[in-house]
Amino acid sequence: MLVKDIRIRLENGLEARPIALLVQEASKYESKIYIQSGDRRVNAKSIMGMMSLAIDNGEVLTVSVEGPDAEKAMEGIERFLSGNDR
Repeated sequence: MLVKDIRIRLENGLEARPIALLVQEASKYESKIYIQSGDRRVNAKSIMGMMSLAIDNGEVLTVSVEGPDAEKAMEGIERFLSGNDR
């Protein structure tokens, strides 16, 4: 399992559209991907779970990935959350 703290660097944080794009990114991978904010941990492939986190720009999330393509998944999620995917 890979675990990494990642700072959100998206102009408007994770609002509806960026959350939908993040869920699409997470769904590309076979691995299980979880995002934790404070004491809440949700499946990154769940749009409702992700929306429930109400994440703002600059916030630090803990991302955990486990599965056959974990390294690629972590890279993709980090690239997206750091704003380098645009």
